[in-house]
Amino acid sequence: MSRRQGEAWGRLAEALAAWRLRLAGYRILAHRFRTPIGEIDLIARRGTTLAFVEVKARRELADALGAITPHQQKRTLRAAELFLLRHPDHAACTVRFDVVAVRPWRLPSHLEDAWRAE
Repeated sequence: MSRRQGEAWGRLAEALAAWRLRLAGYRILAHRFRTPIGEIDLIARRGTTLAFVEVKARRELADALGAITPHQQKRTLRAAELFLLRHPDHAACTVRFDVVAVRPWRLPSHLEDAWRAE
């Protein structure tokens, strides 16, 4: 897969993940929230829960989960802290780190609380 094809597949995966979250009652607050520290694919809120969502497009669910390294978790955590500093109106929310795995010919899988901030 070329870089261009990979990027197109990643954008499609993020759109499918956002669709899956909206069907579950989440409101998407941000797509590709970028900071010098790191990027968060989707930020979604449902009630008082604020979910920082990593989207992984892989052929198998285990591969999607395995693609989230401890280093990436730390970068996502720092980016989430920066989001909360910039948006204090969400500071009272319960924060969670989720994964949406997008696999070919399957509905996206939403894994809530995939990892915890340390």
